[in-house]
Amino acid sequence: MSAPNIETIVSLSKRRGFVYPASEIYGGLGSSWDYGPLGVELANNIKNSFWRSVVYERDDIEGLDSAIIQNRLTWKYSGHEETFSDPMVDCRACKSRYREDKLLEEFGASTDHIGEGHTFASEGGGNSLKEARIKCPNCGEVDWTEPRPFNLMFRTTVGAVSADDDPAALAYLRPETAQGIFTNFANVLNTSRRKLPFGIAQIGKAFRNEVTPGNFIFRTREFEQMEIEYFVKPDEAPRAHQEWIDGFDTWLQSLGISKANLKHYEQTKEELAHYSERTVDILYRFFPEREDEAKQWDELMGIANRTDFDLRVHSKKPEDADGKRINPDSTEDLSYFDTATNERFYPYIIEPSVGVNRTLLAVMMDAYEERINDKGETRVILKLTPEMAPIKVAVLPLAKNKPEIVEMAKRLKKDLQPTMRAVYDDTGGIGKLYARQDEIGTPFCVTIDHESLTDNAVTVRDRDTWEQERISVEELKNYLQMRLRA
Repeated sequence: MSAPNIETIVSLSKRRGFVYPASEIYGGLGSSWDYGPLGVELANNIKNSFWRSVVYERDDIEGLDSAIIQNRLTWKYSGHEETFSDPMVDCRACKSRYREDKLLEEFGASTDHIGEGHTFASEGGGNSLKEARIKCPNCGEVDWTEPRPFNLMFRTTVGAVSADDDPAALAYLRPETAQGIFTNFANVLNTSRRKLPFGIAQIGKAFRNEVTPGNFIFRTREFEQMEIEYFVKPDEAPRAHQEWIDGFDTWLQSLGISKANLKHYEQTKEELAHYSERTVDILYRFFPEREDEAKQWDELMGIANRTDFDLRVHSKKPEDADGKRINPDSTEDLSYFDTATNERFYPYIIEPSVGVNRTLLAVMMDAYEERINDKGETRVILKLTPEMAPIKVAVLPLAKNKPEIVEMAKRLKKDLQPTMRAVYDDTGGIGKLYARQDEIGTPFCVTIDHESLTDNAVTVRDRDTWEQERISVEELKNYLQMRLRA
């Protein structure tokens, strides 16, 4: 079982401290979210798993943390200044603003949002909102402006005395983490003494001024990416690309995401970015409530074969068809010299890119389960894997008005903490404490009762089965470590 819809996770997140609306006391800010005590732990667990699997457990990946604000020329030569835009339209009737392509995608085949007189060339879409007679989702009118490109990069200025309209002071918040890796290719290559194939991994914030963000943390203007740029010889790129696709299938499932809720989407030639030879998206069933099965899925991550485009455009030597340098501003040639073949070339790049935010949402949705207890009450259980669980063990005193029980419980919590994330909680009756820990995904609860003072044993409760087992204090740490590794 998984969550029936994203709204279920929104409610759980606010109630239990995973995700809050940002600046809520001032009315919030559209599609801006803060990660609470449990959310930040879950996000860290996802990032730690990614980093361990691609940097620590492999011998061919180095880490990097590049700057959020780069020289503006980075975005000029990457193509972002000119082409990183979405088609934006406004409803003239109510002034609502949307992405044209998303409206066509979402409502193109839905009769509920099509006005009279639509002229589809084929089922599922027309050439424009006007031709398709798509009604405004807000007011129901069909009165659209012409689409216009809207650049998604957030603009800022650099310098204490810079003017907002000074082009020399213009800079951007990075819309992706990849470009900082490309511009550091030679630095990492030289300082780490690497040979192809090798990769550079990075986790960091990116910013996109989305026209229509929404669906909780699924699409936001500020998000966190986990990316790898893997550099290979051109003839090795297809094989390496498929290996990364297969590898991330395995990694996503290791987080507790069901294989049944994952599938691949091969981008068509028309959908591919101009630099991509092949791109495969791994989709997750984010919208199980939708009747149309095809619309239940959306992108969780993308894995692209970017060819040699990126290192070429940031290098000082490549020329266009007229013999002019493509990049007259670069001071570095980012080509690679292969000593085995005595050849110099620009490596192809395989790019797996996955968002922390979307991964967190998928993990929570897949872990969600409801169960009826023996009193006929519905209980929520978040069946997170032990690795993902923000808290591994909750230590609970059966009677918080008994100093001896409280003292023993706090001592046990302190003893467990160096080897696993443990918390002490006495803020309710034992039934409510169990229910709360189930709902936040804690695998085990350890209860100290009156008998513990005499037999030096505690009760360990399993989150998934609700079964309880009596364990001696001396064996407790090893027992929990074994169960958490299982």
